[in-house]
Amino acid sequence: MRTTSRGLRFTAIFMTALMLVIAGPYQAAVAALIPTEDTVDSTAAAEARDNIKNFLSRQDAQEHLIARGISPDEAKARVDSLTDAEALMLSKHVDNLPAGGSAVGIIVGAILLVFLILLITDLVGLTDVFPFVKKHK
Repeated sequence: MRTTSRGLRFTAIFMTALMLVIAGPYQAAVAALIPTEDTVDSTAAAEARDNIKNFLSRQDAQEHLIARGISPDEAKARVDSLTDAEALMLSKHVDNLPAGGSAVGIIVGAILLVFLILLITDLVGLTDVFPFVKKHK
């Protein structure tokens, strides 16, 4: 009986030491969310920043920046402070973006907004602007 308990004891000590040796060098896995900046390819982000800086180096773009009170060097410094995802998004749209917006679009939008407000107030009965709106007595 003693030999069996002695054998079991030796086996238990051996297995414990073996498990410690095998599991010792490995660390527990840590699961965490990966930030977006880590998943974006850094070379694509660098190319996007270069594309934006090339756009800002154009004469017409610099004239628009100066007209709005922004120095071109300051604009290029702001490009460097963009995150990779922002730089990629801006680089995709930089050639299509207008420098100051369209004045025609703003005027048409304002006229449409005023028309809709007057139409709604006419339908509710607060105003009497449009003759084609039927009034409720």
